Amino acid sequence: MNGLHSLWERMSAVSPAPAPWIVQLTAVVAVILVLEPHAWRITRNVVTIVHEGAHLVVALLFGRTLKGVRLHSDTSGVAISSGKPTGIGVVLMTFAGYVGPAVLGLGAAWVLGTQHAVAVLWIGVVALAAMLILVRNLYGLFSLTVVGALLFGLVWFGTQDQQVAAAYLITLFMLVAAPRPVLELQRQRARGAAPESDADQLARLTHVPGIVWVGLSLLVTLSCLALGGWWILRPVGG
Repeated sequence: MNGLHSLWERMSAVSPAPAPWIVQLTAVVAVILVLEPHAWRITRNVVTIVHEGAHLVVALLFGRTLKGVRLHSDTSGVAISSGKPTGIGVVLMTFAGYVGPAVLGLGAAWVLGTQHAVAVLWIGVVALAAMLILVRNLYGLFSLTVVGALLFGLVWFGTQDQQVAAAYLITLFMLVAAPRPVLELQRQRARGAAPESDADQLARLTHVPGIVWVGLSLLVTLSCLALGGWWILRPVGG
């Protein structure tokens, strides 16, 4: 019982507001991790994890049976579930992937505003542990283990300042990174290289053109970036 109480205290600990320069630095690093090509080849794996996790969460919310998840070294992935092949649940599940990182980033930005930065890290640890149960390939196991170990190391061994900085970096990275895969998707679609993309699956499900779904995904990710970024950076400027 004491162990559970201690764990809850760790997870719900109130964090001090970081110095403005820390927030500014994490914002710069987040942008570099998204825009620098070599860094993006690595960090995009994290976006893929969240993308597939979003599919799984929405599938579970609509009563579908989760079968597994695969993550590949080319940063693609697939979330597998069974249930009705059509309907609003399938549409929302399919749409959730590309907007998932942005919505997660927006939620994390809200949590940061409550001064519970370490909770952002714990949410990541719990989510990755759940995905480990569902992973069905070795690269996926490797990716989830590495990212999960880094997060767990931070929440268990990191100092409070390190945890706060990491929570801000992860949140800002998710917000900044989310629009890029949407733009990459449309470039692939324009070349005819992604006939089974989420947008094209949505087009078949709804008879609404795929480009409309791409545009809607971009609108959501940019809106989350603007709002979440404002929530985080406003105190720095004010």
